[in-house]
Amino acid sequence: MHDTWRMGFHLMPPTGWLNDPNGLCQFRGTYHVFHQYSPDWPAPGAARGWGHFVSDDLVRWRHLGIAVAPDTPDEASGSYSGCAVVLRGAAPDGDDLMRLYYTGNVKEPGDHDYVRTGRRSTQILIESADGVALGEKRALLRTGDYPAFCTRHVRDPKVWREDGSWWMLLGARDIDDRGLVLRLRSDDGVAWEYAGDARPREPLGYMWECPDRVALDGREWLSACPQGLQSLPWAHGIRDHAGYLPVPAGKKLAGTGELVLDGGSLRLWDHGFDFYAPQTFVDESGRTLLIGWMGMPEAPYESAPDGLSWCHCLTVPREITAGADGALLQRPARELETLRGAAHKLTDGDELRLGEHRADVVAHGAGGPLELALDGALRVTCADGAVRLSFSDDAVGVGRTERTVRTGAVRDLRVLVDSSAVEVYANDGAAVLSTRWFPRADALDVALSGDVRATVWEMGDGMAGTY
Repeated sequence: MHDTWRMGFHLMPPTGWLNDPNGLCQFRGTYHVFHQYSPDWPAPGAARGWGHFVSDDLVRWRHLGIAVAPDTPDEASGSYSGCAVVLRGAAPDGDDLMRLYYTGNVKEPGDHDYVRTGRRSTQILIESADGVALGEKRALLRTGDYPAFCTRHVRDPKVWREDGSWWMLLGARDIDDRGLVLRLRSDDGVAWEYAGDARPREPLGYMWECPDRVALDGREWLSACPQGLQSLPWAHGIRDHAGYLPVPAGKKLAGTGELVLDGGSLRLWDHGFDFYAPQTFVDESGRTLLIGWMGMPEAPYESAPDGLSWCHCLTVPREITAGADGALLQRPARELETLRGAAHKLTDGDELRLGEHRADVVAHGAGGPLELALDGALRVTCADGAVRLSFSDDAVGVGRTERTVRTGAVRDLRVLVDSSAVEVYANDGAAVLSTRWFPRADALDVALSGDVRATVWEMGDGMAGTY
């Protein structure tokens, strides 16, 4: 059964634990996805560094094992999240150079709360001329370099170049337990100075992790993961969420001073059960692509049933475009369509059985109520201006119950099924819901009801040979 839960087009670890995507880029024509990785999980105290996937087409991937190990005093408790920057023509051979920025974490022994005392956070740089062999580690910023109003929680650098300067965002928690993002500037990407911060007008969580900058059509958005939102009415009691905020007109993240954001305009990237720590990058064709972690830091449901030798996966790459009213649209990268095989047509009342739990389902001509049932255990229901994702079998949902997002009339629906991962896209990607599930049947049963037509493609295995 555990082998049937391995995925064919979602990145997952060969063994061990995977979480945040890191260092996303297309470098010298190759796509690189680094990720938080503990290959020795579930061993107690398993070291956490960066694993490394590469691909030529966003579909067929190779895992290269550990890329960044926590092997220096500045990262004794883990090589935490960070980003990649590609410098055009900066390598010794005249080709491009890759820079990786990340946070080294150290938790000191003793009686500490690890918020105000006992933690060291160091921003580290590594360069690579080929994307595989990494150079020496250089510590750029240490705990004493951050503003005095910060606690010891400062991490997850996002770095880019703009208008002749380098800019960095760092997630932070201040001494009043309010989440914010630090902005830093540099002439060379090595020596940094504090330039200001970006924070909500009213407090929104006690810590902001994994900051990111999205720039499309002359506008900017700040993506972040606020922690401490469990008491909000829409949070389902979950502490941590991933969302984005529009940068006010006339303002930029590459700037100085305090940037005040409207926390009330926060939009969630994903309304499902399993999504956190997204990161974006711009590929060589100019597309903005996003990959997220299909997991949560703390959740009341399981992601590794008993006996599983690996835990978690990443979402498929998603193409991000600007929609109306400040929304960002998400669509599965078009390359995934190359995995499509045999196609099956469904209409109201039809049922289909596939030999494997891999499928790409697209509903056409929606508008009225419809329901797509998977194995009779997971249902995607579109009715009353909302999309609902619900489990009727706890053995399959392993603690997951129901999630709903308001969408208005559902015009189109796409559902990706990949063994133990499901992603739902509605209204051209204006609403997305992602979840893990752990099917008990060998075959995939798909049932459709409603005045709608659907095409179900069987999907190939882009990960064949990876594990």
